[in-house]
Amino acid sequence: MDSRKSDPRQIQLFQNKLLERLTKISFVGFATVWSLALACLLCVGWGAAPLGLSALLIAAGLAGWILFEYTMHRHLFHWQPTSAAAKNFVYLVHGNHHEIPHDTLRNMMPPVASMPIAAVIWASLVLALGPAGTWAFFGFIVGYVAYDITHYACHQWPMKSRFGRMMKRHHMQHHFVDEERNFAVTALFLDRIFGTKAVAASEVK
Repeated sequence: MDSRKSDPRQIQLFQNKLLERLTKISFVGFATVWSLALACLLCVGWGAAPLGLSALLIAAGLAGWILFEYTMHRHLFHWQPTSAAAKNFVYLVHGNHHEIPHDTLRNMMPPVASMPIAAVIWASLVLALGPAGTWAFFGFIVGYVAYDITHYACHQWPMKSRFGRMMKRHHMQHHFVDEERNFAVTALFLDRIFGTKAVAASEVK
């Protein structure tokens, strides 16, 4: 791992050019990959369960993502290990983002990391629920895509609407006021429920 900066808004993680390239994803690349993936999931899941059950499973999958998002960000991304190997892992998956928060190519998870994790979750849901598990996975992935787009928007877009400003302010407080607060990116109410909402109410630009 190499943390030397080649650009004030970017950070280099690997000396190997291929590994370095695989850790980056543009917004267009992300949108293309996940639009195709969601379309494929719709084709695979079609007819696997009645409409009502499919809707319930999608909702359950979305709820599962909301809890996963908060738990992952709070307990894995902000884990403070003691071993050098674990510290490097945390830096690789999230610490570099806090060092250079507005890097346009690292505001979303690259497919090289997200796809294997998604495959394991999909397989687990199908094993547990049968073919209908694809619909729960679809809801989970819709939540994930919404999360990563929201995260990208908070760092890269003006977000001038009242709702947009609220979302952006919440996440910017996490970066620039208190990194141990405001872990939620989409389901902001979870920070109130779990007592991790930032006390500071001032807007951070």
